[in-house]
Amino acid sequence: MSRPALVLALTALLGLAPAAHAVGSLTDINIYDRTAGQTLPVYYRDGQYFVAGEPGHEYQIQIRNHSGGDVLTVVSVDGVNVVSGETAHWRQSGYVLDNWDSLEIKGWRKSLERTAAFYFTRLPDSYAARTGRPDNVGVIGIAVFQRKPVPVPIPYPAPMTRADEGAAAGAPAESRQQAESGKLSNRARPEAEAARLGTGHGRSETSYARYTTFERATESPAEIISIRYDSRRNLVSQGVIPAEVVRPLAVNPFPGGFVPDP
Repeated sequence: MSRPALVLALTALLGLAPAAHAVGSLTDINIYDRTAGQTLPVYYRDGQYFVAGEPGHEYQIQIRNHSGGDVLTVVSVDGVNVVSGETAHWRQSGYVLDNWDSLEIKGWRKSLERTAAFYFTRLPDSYAARTGRPDNVGVIGIAVFQRKPVPVPIPYPAPMTRADEGAAAGAPAESRQQAESGKLSNRARPEAEAARLGTGHGRSETSYARYTTFERATESPAEIISIRYDSRRNLVSQGVIPAEVVRPLAVNPFPGGFVPDP
């Protein structure tokens, strides 16, 4: 079905506490604000997930695999592949996780030893906009692929008859399916362009990875997860986050006790 792909495998980070706001079915996806030291709450509206980012804060994408087998996660931020820097498509490189393993993606991969930190920033300063690709700013996408099962050899295969040999020789090769055209990120809305958040290309950090091989079980992803992000102010104005209602201070009309002397 699919050719073996060369991918980067991050050292798995075990022991991450399960978060209350994870998104996904084969994997749990969280967005963690490194500056504030907290997992960002996820809001759901009209079939889409949203998180509110704070400009200047560094963040990371946390992924935990609970699919029952190995998975390849092809990750994009603002429509850009976080490993290769290419305009994102699910056929590209990604990170491999064993079952129940977790990893933290803290930035754009620069080498097998370094990454450039993700941080929330205004759209013009985002890495995607600075490289001429602003259309998908404000979207984090994860395409999840499961590993192709390894065939179990038959220890004592039955010998083929002449009729079997002739049928096998004449069987046509299986045609390869055409890949569906698609991006990991959806086009963002045009309103309030200057005020929208994107992801910057931040400070250099140590982050070790290694190459491995992964043969995908299917041409298309088993699951695609999309999380939009923007400033809290913008998400409130869009109706994604309910506006805070300011209530007057409660006054007890019956404080109790007895009537004092004048």
